[in-house]
Amino acid sequence: MNISQQEWLEKVQEDSNAVILDVRTEDEWNRGIIPGAINIDIYKGQGFIYAVEELDKTKNYYVYCAAGARSGQACNIMQQLGFETTYNLIGGISQWNGPVVSPE
Repeated sequence: MNISQQEWLEKVQEDSNAVILDVRTEDEWNRGIIPGAINIDIYKGQGFIYAVEELDKTKNYYVYCAAGARSGQACNIMQQLGFETTYNLIGGISQWNGPVVSPE
């Protein structure tokens, strides 16, 4: 499901079952992330699928990329793999007004 920046931020803060998933490349990841995110690069193809399959399908996934296209694709793939709840951040981190931190 595609949701706005505001709705995404509100949902993720209220959701005790939330996982924030960044599907950008490692270089993009190193430029700054939404706090608490984990990174699985969608460009890794089958590697992305293997990594996603390791995740807990009972969690709610808040997915973002740079502009919203890759994360939308990731949400579609995840739903095909049996994930029930995925939220795509419209506009991605490039339009994000919330906090951004350096990955640790």
